[in-house]
Amino acid sequence: MTQMQQLHDAIVDVLRDKVHALVSALGELTLVVSQAHYLEVAYLLREHPTFKFEQLIDLCGVDYAGYGDGRWQGSRYAVVLHLLSIHHNRRLRVRVFAQDDVMPVVPSVISVWNGANWFEREAFDLFGLLFEGHPDLRRILTDYGFMGHPFRKDFPVSGYVEMRYDAQQGRVIYQPVSIPPREITPRVIREEYYGDVGKARF
Repeated sequence: MTQMQQLHDAIVDVLRDKVHALVSALGELTLVVSQAHYLEVAYLLREHPTFKFEQLIDLCGVDYAGYGDGRWQGSRYAVVLHLLSIHHNRRLRVRVFAQDDVMPVVPSVISVWNGANWFEREAFDLFGLLFEGHPDLRRILTDYGFMGHPFRKDFPVSGYVEMRYDAQQGRVIYQPVSIPPREITPRVIREEYYGDVGKARF
């Protein structure tokens, strides 16, 4: 029995009805849990001797709008954790979906892995995901006056506002974006006989 199969069976045995889905693909295991069981499962994954996922490697947001050519029927926003058990030398991905697409809220896991602090702030800043119980949920990458969340699929590539220095006012000011929206199609330009060693010019 492989190590991944052992972890798969242990998750099914210990977490039981808390497992919403358990997917094995490309040599990785992904555990999907409901928002209601998210925090409890996080504690179990860290504390249970079978798991001992003491290290949070990463936490990020995902926007599933338009996923699968628009055929996605589930919740729009998810939080994904990547965990490492140093004791057992195992990795696990955990995914939880926010129930409300308009106001996506999931519990904070700072009480389980303290290192989640800045990761959750980043997911809030870029995706607009709210983390209930986070002690200091504020932007971490964008400017204080930034409008919107730039990693959402419906956020315009050019943004909503631009800033410039105004010499008369002696400060930076914000104004509507002056760049007309456009779609950039990459062009590939190659010399004649490109790749043909016999005819190429050196």
